Amino acid sequence: MRPARHVAIFARAPRIGAVKRRLARDVGDYAAWRYYRSETARLIAELRSLRGVDLRLVVTPDGFARRGRFWPRGVPRVPQGSGDLGSRMARVLHAASRGPVVIVGSDVPGITARRVRSAFEALETHDAVVGPAHDGGYWLVGFSRRPASPGRRAPRLFRDVRWSGPHALRDTLATFPAVWRVGMLETLRDVDTGADLDSLGGPRLLGG
Repeated sequence: MRPARHVAIFARAPRIGAVKRRLARDVGDYAAWRYYRSETARLIAELRSLRGVDLRLVVTPDGFARRGRFWPRGVPRVPQGSGDLGSRMARVLHAASRGPVVIVGSDVPGITARRVRSAFEALETHDAVVGPAHDGGYWLVGFSRRPASPGRRAPRLFRDVRWSGPHALRDTLATFPAVWRVGMLETLRDVDTGADLDSLGGPRLLGG
């Protein structure tokens, strides 16, 4: 039997004033919240269409893994837990059962089921796959998780990465073993500023 394919959506509980704070500085707390909630709902609905995939939400703050009327029914939720983003992603990777794992953010409007399928296709011939973002970060990271050989283990995975800045992708790649084959997907644009929102269709992304 083919191992399950795992997709983990990292999501923050959509509360006014607690999401997309950089964007909120340009457009206000309400508009930033509206964007984040609309985009998260779109992404979850989009990725639920994937067949043969174990989809789950990895939620922060942790208490919202057990409550929150904004989460859709039928999609399992688990808490992100403590530590920096790298520690939380590594925890999800190690907790998943056998099979390839793809982790995505919840607020990049270009993420589609087709692009996630492309990530899994890349993992058939690569050890890892990354979807770069225009700002130096990334919107997807995935791992084939084949039975590990000594040269393919990654004890330093996600360590000493400078998150939320232009070095995140470069630093992450530096934690991969040199022998790994790494596939690169399309570069997508995150929405961190009012200008980003306008360039990608402002009112449409706000659900309007």
